[in-house]
Amino acid sequence: MGRIFYTNVTEFILLGFSGFSPFLQNVLFTFFLFGYVLTLFGNGLIILTVTLDHGLHTPMYFFLRNLSFLELFFTTVTVPKVLDDLLSETRSISFVGCAAQMFVFFAIAISECVFLALMAFDRYMAICHPLRYMYVMNPNICVQLTAGSWMIGFLVSFGNTCYIFSLPYCGSNLVAHFFCDASPVLNLICGDTFKFELFILVVCVVGAAIPFLLILCSYINILSSIMLIHSAEGRHKALSTCGSHLTSVFLFYGTSMFVHLRLGSDLSPVNDMMLALFYCIIIPALNPLIYSLRNTDMKKALRKLILNPLKSY
Repeated sequence: MGRIFYTNVTEFILLGFSGFSPFLQNVLFTFFLFGYVLTLFGNGLIILTVTLDHGLHTPMYFFLRNLSFLELFFTTVTVPKVLDDLLSETRSISFVGCAAQMFVFFAIAISECVFLALMAFDRYMAICHPLRYMYVMNPNICVQLTAGSWMIGFLVSFGNTCYIFSLPYCGSNLVAHFFCDASPVLNLICGDTFKFELFILVVCVVGAAIPFLLILCSYINILSSIMLIHSAEGRHKALSTCGSHLTSVFLFYGTSMFVHLRLGSDLSPVNDMMLALFYCIIIPALNPLIYSLRNTDMKKALRKLILNPLKSY
C-alpha cells in the first residue's frame, strides 16, 4: 500500500465559481450583491418595525424579529466573502477562518431549525390553548426559549466543527464550494470518511430532523383544532397566522436538509452550489416578503413606519 502523506494545512482555496466565465462571474456578483442588500433591507425593516410598534410586542412578532436577526447573520457569514472572492484572484481563506465560518454557519442554521420549531409551538399554543397562551408564552419564557435555541445551535456546531477540523488532511486544499461547507471540506480528509459522514448525519438529525418532527406534530394538532372551528372566518383567520411560517419551513428544510443529508452522494459541486444559493441568499431575502405580504398587522405597521417615520410609537 502507498504511504499517505499528511499535510499541515494553513489555508484553503475556495474554488467556488472560478470555473465560470468572467461574464457569469459578474452576473453572480450582481446577484449576490442584490440579494444581500435585499436581505439586509427587508430583515432590518422587520426588526425596526417590530421594535418600534408596541402593537407588535407579542410572542409571535418577538419570534419573528429574532428570526430576522438569524437571517441577517446567516447571510452575512457567507455572502461578503463570496463577493470578495468573485473580485479576487486568490480566493483563499485561512484554516482558522474556514473553521470559524463553518462554526457560525452551522450554529445559525441549527438555531434557525430550533427557532422554526419554537414558532410552530407558539402557533400551537395560540390556536389550541388560547386561554393559557399568554400565561405560557410570557416574555420571560420567550426570552429563555430564544436563548436556548441559540445555545443549542452553538453547542452542536462547536462539537461538529471541532471534530471536522481535528481530522488529518492530505493532498489538495481546494474546497469545491463558495464557502466552507461540511461536505466539500470532508472530501479533503485522508482515508475513509464514512464514520465522519455518519457523525455529520447524526448532527443533522439532532439539529434539524427533530425540530422538523416537532413542527409536524404541532401542525397536526393545529389542523385538528381548526377543523373543530365552525366559523369559516375563524378557520381562515387561524390558518392565515400559520401560512407564512409554513412557507418558511418548507423553503428552508426543502433545500438545506436535502443538501446536508445527502453526504457521500454523487451530486456535482456545481449543483451543490446552486442548491446552496437558495438557503444562503434567496430564502433570507424572501422571508421578509413572505411575512409582510401575508400579514395584515405587519403591513399596517410597515405603512405606519414608512408614512410617519418620525412619529412616536
